[in-house]
Amino acid sequence: MTTTSKNPETIGLHGGTYRKDESQTSVAVPIHQTTSYQFNSAQHAANLFGLKEFGNIYTRIMNPTTNTLEERVAALEGGVAGLCVSSGQAASAFVVQNLCSTGDNIIASTDLYGGTVNLFSNTLKSMGVEVRYADPVDTKNFEKLIDEKTRLIYAEVLPNPSLRVFPIKEVADIGKPHGIPLVVDNTACPVICKPIEHGAAIVMHSLTKFIGGHGNSIGGIIIDSGNFDWSINKDRQPNIWKPDPSYHGVVWGDAVPQLTGANIPYLVRARVVLLRDLGSAISPFNAFQIIQGLETVALRMKQHCANAEKVKDFLKKHSKVQKVIYSTLHKGEIGERAKRYLKGGYGALMGIELEGGLEAGKKFIDSLKMLYHVANIGDARSLAIHPASTTHSQLSDKDLAAAGVTPGYVRLSIGIEHSDDIIADLDQALNT
Repeated sequence: MTTTSKNPETIGLHGGTYRKDESQTSVAVPIHQTTSYQFNSAQHAANLFGLKEFGNIYTRIMNPTTNTLEERVAALEGGVAGLCVSSGQAASAFVVQNLCSTGDNIIASTDLYGGTVNLFSNTLKSMGVEVRYADPVDTKNFEKLIDEKTRLIYAEVLPNPSLRVFPIKEVADIGKPHGIPLVVDNTACPVICKPIEHGAAIVMHSLTKFIGGHGNSIGGIIIDSGNFDWSINKDRQPNIWKPDPSYHGVVWGDAVPQLTGANIPYLVRARVVLLRDLGSAISPFNAFQIIQGLETVALRMKQHCANAEKVKDFLKKHSKVQKVIYSTLHKGEIGERAKRYLKGGYGALMGIELEGGLEAGKKFIDSLKMLYHVANIGDARSLAIHPASTTHSQLSDKDLAAAGVTPGYVRLSIGIEHSDDIIADLDQALNT
């Protein structure tokens, strides 16, 4: 490691093993825009393919530029190792497919991004993986759904549109005695939430959002905490403990700690089986672009959160806004979770419900001048979208209500512009 610091501002710049390019001494991480790598000898190649040693084989599986990004984000989250993939959606699929086969099931929070719900409820279902949904309002709902085929629990720290912070430790503690890991999507809360510290076994991000931060590159990452005890119930995790025919019968739970000295059989299997076979590799150029965002994510999150607090206070008082949805505005235990799990800020995402329903929402969007109308979050720029007429327009009124989307609901992702300018644009659009 180039630094032992635990501070995110330092990790973003110095985390991982990269200090300089050994051949040219460049400080900026080079873009290794290559498909392949020269092997030192026939034996060297055989060792790499036989997993007797680790090294670069093919960019579909690993790449030096990508490796630096993986190391730094893993360090940022307090994990042991990371695996980059082509998108956050690919990461969501991989974290499930890595442990599940036909006939298995997972338990997922009801509070999820709509694209993830579709992936789980339709695509994974067509592959024979059942997804059981539990409302995190009561954590006992997760315990009730566990059976012998349950392989993992999946949740988002700060899901939209509900923006109800997930009870990380409470649910992680439910899964551990059963040998069931908690997988947490921390896309909306880099820096301000550390799920691994609260018991999450695996953390993932859409790097496209806050970590990349500039709306120019798509990518995803999976981070292994290295602290989950996969041996509690070996029958619970056959993909970790049964011989894998794709690698001559290797047992990942035994082989990986021996090879790496780290408790990361989950991540190594994801790399050398799923990434190898499915090919959802991130472009080295995108990895380079996202590294540029990672270098400043700790600073940007401070500005995102500070601006969001000011915008929230303004909108709460505005006569045209019926309701503001924000992590700390939920009543009771749900609101307390935001204060317990989020440190240094409460997120950049916000929802508002407008008087006048569907037409009011559309008119508001069309009246914005500075905020961008895009289907993204986590950009340095402030963003807005009206889900009922766009991302959720195919849903029935009943399904919209279940998703927390009213006809007049608008989702905001508050950027790093000056707060006065963000508020001025929102004000003029509300008053148009």
